Amino acid sequence: MQIKPFEDRVLIEPEEVAESKSKSGIILPDTAKEKPRRGKVVEVGTDEELAEKIKIGDTVVYAKFTGDEIELEDKKYLIISRSDILAVIK
Repeated sequence: MQIKPFEDRVLIEPEEVAESKSKSGIILPDTAKEKPRRGKVVEVGTDEELAEKIKIGDTVVYAKFTGDEIELEDKKYLIISRSDILAVIK
């Protein structure tokens, strides 16, 4: 299944969160960890100007608490707006 976001939206696959431990060795559960703010661009919306700046495969940094989470074929994705992308990592 393939998703094509409309207008200035971008489909992102967030980076996986590695298992975290506190300094004293306590393993932190997923609910206590901060969500990743980096991810790989899977699909770019129909906005031509956006498609020139952000390409499929780019790694981007996006704002906290942004986007709508969706799940397809047992993978989690975010659909975020262009204005929530802070930077492209090269």
